[in-house]
Amino acid sequence: MTPVTAPGKAPGKTRAPKIAKASGPVAPHYQLRLFVTGTTPRSARAIQNIRAICEAYLPSRYDLEVIDIYQHPEHVKAEQIVVTPTLVRQLPHPVRKLIGDLSDTARVLAGLDIAPRQISVSPPETKHAA
Repeated sequence: MTPVTAPGKAPGKTRAPKIAKASGPVAPHYQLRLFVTGTTPRSARAIQNIRAICEAYLPSRYDLEVIDIYQHPEHVKAEQIVVTPTLVRQLPHPVRKLIGDLSDTARVLAGLDIAPRQISVSPPETKHAA
């Protein structure tokens, strides 16, 4: 690449060419791994649920790898998988793990930081004098 010299500047000085800025923030790309145990009904539900969630909320912004720990036991220790199904969000950081069949869409979205978390605040208890 040939350096661009600013008009009126000495040839030794360079500036970076201008790059057009995007109009808004770039949506992150999600890298997900779903650990399952064989073809159990719970594993099948987890696969179906996460695929539906990803297609609805992350169209063309995700990579999903389904790993059967019976066929690839080496991943269990490396990823510290204790129970299945377990979904691991590797990117964007930080790494997150969700356990279960992923049937509660709102919890999955909150756990993956796709939707804002709902903070439940219960009103403070009031003490009445008797």
